[in-house]
Amino acid sequence: MSGQVYEAPRRGLNPRQIETVEKLMAAGLVELRETGRDAMTIRTVAQRAGVSPATAYTYLSSKNHLFAELFWRHLATGGEEPVGAGDVRERLNATIEGLTARIVEEPALAAAVTPALLGTDPDVERLRLRIGGEFVRRFEAALQEQGAEQGPVDPAVLDALVLTWSGALLQAGMGVIGYDDIAERLASVVDVLLRDQG
Repeated sequence: MSGQVYEAPRRGLNPRQIETVEKLMAAGLVELRETGRDAMTIRTVAQRAGVSPATAYTYLSSKNHLFAELFWRHLATGGEEPVGAGDVRERLNATIEGLTARIVEEPALAAAVTPALLGTDPDVERLRLRIGGEFVRRFEAALQEQGAEQGPVDPAVLDALVLTWSGALLQAGMGVIGYDDIAERLASVVDVLLRDQG
């Protein structure tokens, strides 16, 4: 069931099951903040949530699954920045700044999700694809001028942005750069990518 749980409200989880999932998510985030990714376990999350470990494992296949789900929820529930104003550089920089600010809000989660997303757990893989899809969607929206008739987004520019963003997140996750440095560092990348676009 764990591979379907977070889409389950649309797939028929009953209210009690939804409540259990929400308790686990809330407990997981508190546990992560208080004990860190290495010390916490699904058992400690279950205890904090007031459910049995067996119940927790019904919904969570691993800690990595929990971290990926928490990150997805954090990303998806954040206030999305408007991308309609300004030129393409301004829109892209605003998108990068908004994503970076959202990640910086939860430093323990940011640190936990990088190694989690590199895992092979099928539940993590599903969430990794959703997270990556959200990044693509936001960059694609920033590249498109609102209300203007224009052709499709240049796929090479979109790929370069997504790959650069992903690399920056990985470097931040490894401690090479700070998460709060990403937006400033990527502003020059945006300039290079858009050099021929006026």
